[in-house]
Amino acid sequence: MNTAYMDTVNRAVQKARSIVETNQNNTDYDKLLNISVELGCQLMSSGAEIYRVEESVRRLLQAYGLESPEVFAIPNCVIVSVTTPEGHPITRMRRIGSHGTNIELLERCNALCRQLCTQPPSVDKAQELLSATVKGSPKYAAWQVLMGYGIAPAFFSPLFGGGVTDALAAMTGGLAVGICLLYGSRFIGSNSFFRTAFCSALASLLSLALVQIGLGNSLDTVTIGTLMVLVPGMALTNAMREIMAGDIISGLSRAAESILTAAAIAIGSALGLGLVEML
Repeated sequence: MNTAYMDTVNRAVQKARSIVETNQNNTDYDKLLNISVELGCQLMSSGAEIYRVEESVRRLLQAYGLESPEVFAIPNCVIVSVTTPEGHPITRMRRIGSHGTNIELLERCNALCRQLCTQPPSVDKAQELLSATVKGSPKYAAWQVLMGYGIAPAFFSPLFGGGVTDALAAMTGGLAVGICLLYGSRFIGSNSFFRTAFCSALASLLSLALVQIGLGNSLDTVTIGTLMVLVPGMALTNAMREIMAGDIISGLSRAAESILTAAAIAIGSALGLGLVEML
């Protein structure tokens, strides 16, 4: 009886080991690493904080059985390194270009990460879900973006003491800035510093012209309301949060970007107003 019982136990153990080995062999760790890096890049390009990117990628890899994954992220790069159960190290690095803020895609990627961590599907299915999430994120038409550039200054101007005519003038200036950003890149280049300086100069010139013809009453409120669409508020907020969280490199990088953008706004505005005085 003891011999038969031990044979049954050994067969059960061997079967369990065979199942585990089969599951491990069926997991394509290269694909899994690519999925995690892609998810991190989508979060970063949508405006997520550094700690959110690193934690999301780490939790995703741990949900698929990888112990102690190493994740390093800065605003322009994501590096992920894991060790497979066989002891084979794999590393992926992805560079991220210029990016802005997309709260809708950020929330969708967060929800997908929670779903994958709660009930991990196959790697191929996870890739399909990630691709569907990115493609399914709504893309705003150009006229909708321009409406945002126009409406935001119209509401900012009264906050600084402007009236109805100042709000209308600021809306006109915001629309001009939006058109410049959306369609003028081939003329003013893709460098964010020079693009911001040019748009701020255009905003100050147009604000002065609108006030001169009587559409606006206060040059200050119209100009400030228009320039508010160029202020890097979210980048500066994330910079302070990351510095306080201990992510010094990314925090200083975002802070430097915010300071340069503010300098471009100041230089462009001064050039625009100075040009008018010279003429």
